[in-house]
Amino acid sequence: MSIIDKSFESIIVDLEVNGKEYTLQVPPYKTLLEVLREDLNLIGTKMGCEDGNCGVCTLLMDGMAVKSCSILAAQANGRKITTIEGLEGKNDLHPLQQSFIDNFALQCGYCTPGMILTAKAILDENPNATEDDIREGLHGNMCRCTGYKSIVRAIEEVRDGKYKEACGEV
Repeated sequence: MSIIDKSFESIIVDLEVNGKEYTLQVPPYKTLLEVLREDLNLIGTKMGCEDGNCGVCTLLMDGMAVKSCSILAAQANGRKITTIEGLEGKNDLHPLQQSFIDNFALQCGYCTPGMILTAKAILDENPNATEDDIREGLHGNMCRCTGYKSIVRAIEEVRDGKYKEACGEV
């Protein structure tokens, strides 16, 4: 016996992902994370805990950091989505991406896309974020390899303008 109501087998969802428009027909129970990875082949957004606790799946929706495993694709209808694939600077890498590399703020890289997009949301909301602001903003994004000292340092260097000339404005 199926627990899925067949009268709602699929819905139409319009998304703008990384500046490109998509109209997709998806099951109503499919998450934004699943749509990105399975339907759009944007695999930079990772799946971690599947219940919104680890932050691995964080992306930007209308500029706000959200956990895509906890959002149905239908809830993202008409929204602007930015994934790690859509985050670029003038010279390929976004300043946050370059700073994470330079500051060894990544090891296995699994949490890195979510961390970088969360960091962008923090700095977009508060360009003068203090260390405490950054640490508070990262709450809910877990890293098991690197630790947070290098991650915070990478974000602070972007905040302080170290990468403006190399990568363009944040």
